[in-house]
Amino acid sequence: MTIKKITITEVAQLAGVSVTTVSLVLSGKGRISPATMMRVNQAIEQLGYVRNRQAATLRGGASGIVGLILRDISEPFYAEVTAGLSEVLEAHGKVLFLTQSGRDGKGLRRCFDTLLEQGVDGMVLAGGLRSVSGLQEKAAEQGVPLVCAARSNGLEGVDVVRPDNMQAAKMATEFLIKRGHSQIAYLGGKSDSLTRAERLGGFCATLVQYGLPFRTEWIVECDCHQRIAAQAAENLLSQYPNISALVCHKASVALGAYFGIVRSGRNIGSEGLDSFYTQQVALIGFGDVPEAELTEPPLTFISNSARDVGRSAASRLLQRIDNDQLPPQSVILQPTLIKRGSA
Repeated sequence: MTIKKITITEVAQLAGVSVTTVSLVLSGKGRISPATMMRVNQAIEQLGYVRNRQAATLRGGASGIVGLILRDISEPFYAEVTAGLSEVLEAHGKVLFLTQSGRDGKGLRRCFDTLLEQGVDGMVLAGGLRSVSGLQEKAAEQGVPLVCAARSNGLEGVDVVRPDNMQAAKMATEFLIKRGHSQIAYLGGKSDSLTRAERLGGFCATLVQYGLPFRTEWIVECDCHQRIAAQAAENLLSQYPNISALVCHKASVALGAYFGIVRSGRNIGSEGLDSFYTQQVALIGFGDVPEAELTEPPLTFISNSARDVGRSAASRLLQRIDNDQLPPQSVILQPTLIKRGSA
């Protein structure tokens, strides 16, 4: 016979309260009225709910778990952020509880409630998660500290650790200009991405700084899948053959653009002013992936130090867990150029 496991949601339904309230009772955090606490405990006893991790939290004051919410672990940048987080947290005896809200972020609140149910000691919100309103207040009610990692828009009063996207774009664009390029396009990302907005700001500002016009038709929005990026790059070069360099929004876009350039009949590389006659297109992207060294020529990237973002976010969260009175801090990590043969 299989014994059905009772969930915290069922306890909340029987007690006539929210899942958050049950979690508060289980963790011993927050301000709950005696009457509500009694109803929740009665529901727990009646259903036979097993407290598991919450009971350990109540006894020891800490669960040893840190929660992470991101949209998609398959994205190389966030895989590296996760590795950096785990590396530091495990060294301090913490376990990382990973949740994914999905590419569109619709599962964010479900992930958030799940982590609160587990009695996490702290939580990291990674990437451009949307609809975060109310989460900060909810976490504060339970005494759960938050840190934003790699978010372009930090929450008011919450620690944030992120790369300098504008500086990265300035670095990429200036590198191409100094190599003799003046016909430079930007490929990839969606218009609602704040990271893309920051990078475009750096891209356009650098063109203007050097007296070069930026053309809106050379700023192309596209999905970050390699196949779509390849088609977008091929179409762009076919329509505007005088383009001599591409700045790519992500590593996956740069890899896709590599094949798009080849399919357009052009070569990858940088001969600066002679690129129009040699049919070469310089290629540079943001991030870095192992595949970048397998292409011919290998791809040039501006590294966003993803693993360092994870390490720094973990270190800050550990400080915040130990002392919740620390003033909020914004840590911006500087990019580095990884120069290879594509630009």
